[in-house]
Amino acid sequence: MLLSAGLKSIEAGSFVSSKWVPQMKNSKEVFEALKKKLTLSQFNSLSALTPNKTGLEAALSLGIKEVAVFGAASESFSQKNINCTIKESLSRFQPVCDEAIRNGVRIRGYVSCVLGCPYEGSISPDKVLDVSSRLLEMGCYEVSLGDTIGVGTPGSTEVLLSHLLKKIPADKLAVHFHNTYGQALANILVALQQGIAVVDSSASGLGGCPYAKGARDTGS
Repeated sequence: MLLSAGLKSIEAGSFVSSKWVPQMKNSKEVFEALKKKLTLSQFNSLSALTPNKTGLEAALSLGIKEVAVFGAASESFSQKNINCTIKESLSRFQPVCDEAIRNGVRIRGYVSCVLGCPYEGSISPDKVLDVSSRLLEMGCYEVSLGDTIGVGTPGSTEVLLSHLLKKIPADKLAVHFHNTYGQALANILVALQQGIAVVDSSASGLGGCPYAKGARDTGS
């Protein structure tokens, strides 16, 4: 249905630990079923989250042509979400990106908690800039900025984007806002006005994060 609606890029699954995210344990079967049903062009528009080389290998075995790695601008959230520091996460992502590039697979990056963290509160734009820049240096064609718990406002969104856009071109950034407090559309408008043209969303309430209550309660 999403492809029929005209969407050109759909993240259809996640090769993460089924112990920590059991709802994603059938991602392999989902992609296998889609491969049988879709045309090659349609299947090549799908992507998968691959936080490590094991996940990447699973994606490569299925012929997936785009993968994503996901970090955070918050040390506490990084520890909760992927059990490592920001520095450690970036070190883990480098071989994933290298291997993906060697196999002709595109890589997208995510940065969580760019406008606030459930454990640390406010996040410095400099932290977001540092992680985003590192992901782009690794080979990500684009970095999606996630307001994971939905605490961003048009004002804080403008401050963050103005800071990032001094160093990063708008066509290298995307935005991902959760509507926890009803601010997502206003924040998206600010991003569009800043020249950012890619906006993430989720379908049927399937988005969210088990380590961020604001992300779990509302769609993006």
